[in-house]
Formats: sequence, structure tokens, C-alpha cells
Amino acid sequence: MRVVIAEDSVLLRVGVQRLLADEGIETVAAVENGDDLLDAVTEHKPDLCVVDVRMPPTFTDEGLRAAIECRRRHPGLPVLVLSQYVEERYAVELLAGGASGVGYLLKERVADVKEFVDAVRRVADGGTSIDHEVITQLMVRSKKSPVDKLTPREREVLGLMAQGLSNTAIAGTLVVSDGAVEKHVGNIFAKLGLEPSNSEHRRVRAVLAYLDS
Repeated sequence: MRVVIAEDSVLLRVGVQRLLADEGIETVAAVENGDDLLDAVTEHKPDLCVVDVRMPPTFTDEGLRAAIECRRRHPGLPVLVLSQYVEERYAVELLAGGASGVGYLLKERVADVKEFVDAVRRVADGGTSIDHEVITQLMVRSKKSPVDKLTPREREVLGLMAQGLSNTAIAGTLVVSDGAVEKHVGNIFAKLGLEPSNSEHRRVRAVLAYLDS
């Protein structure tokens, strides 16, 4: 796997690069601003971009906007946002703009190396890895959301789906049967107006559907 890292902090940039190297993942470019990220993606055509939200010159949302532009120029490019913040406006645009190969993790909530590397591989493979806290914050801030139709248990299942868990993993987490989870997932699809499907992209669309409103 070939990765481009965009992070303004030298220590974090080098740290992530070494962590990935230990897992056999090559960093083809490590940059500190959005413009350099766009150039690096065009030059190297990586399998994944790991991007911080706040980078020079204003340290507001340059990284996230650059990630969105990368996906616009290179449709389907997997992007994993690794940030201290949930930037609502552009987070919605990033997550709603494509159902595959997208992740948004909060730095302080990445519990261990394995969890992070699993997220990197999942997103690079076209899956999703969205921090439950990110989903929660966006749900709270969204005044009118299709997710409002869901029961508390269905919301819980949706949150675990957002983290990339399979039905079996969700069942283990909630200590319920696989059949019960399948029923909840079916209800989520129905209430969000999505026809049931075995497609992983359909699962991601269920997670992100409320962002389209």
C-alpha cells in the first residue's frame, strides 16, 4: 500500500510515517499543507491519503478542503481524516460526497496502533471508518435528519456500522444474535429509504444518508 500523509506537525507526520512503515505500508509523500497534498496525490497516485484537518496558512479547515478537492479530482481516492476536531461543514461534504473509501477519526480517541492500522487498511480497501463521536456530533447538529426515524437501538447499530463493524462484530458488541442485528440493519435501510442489499457500499450509504438532507 502507498500512502500520502498531510500533517503540519513534524512530530506527528514522522510518527505516523514510522508507524505505517512498521506495518509494511509505504509513505510516498509526507507534506504539511493542502496545496502540497494536491500536488503529491497527482504525482504519486497513492492508495490512501491520511489528512489532518487544520493546516497552514490559517489552521482552520485547509486539510479537509484539500481532501475534498483530491476526491473531486481523483474520484474514489480513499481518504482518512485524522484530526482533533469535527469540522461540521466540510465533514458533511466529505462524508456525503462518496460512499466508499472514507474515514474520519479523532486523534484523541484512537486507542491503539492496531485500531489505527485496521482503519487505514479498511479505508484503503474502499470501506469506512468513522469515529462514533463524529457521527454523534453531526447527528446532534443536524436539525432535520432521516436518522430521527430510527429507534435508539437502531441508532446504536448505525453507529457501529459507521465504525466499519460487520453484523457479527456488532452482535458481539451488543451481546445479541446475528439475526437481531440483521433485522435492525434491515429496518435502518427501510427507514432511510435504501433498499436492503449485501453491498458494503449500501451499508456506508445507510451511515451517511442523513448527511445528504
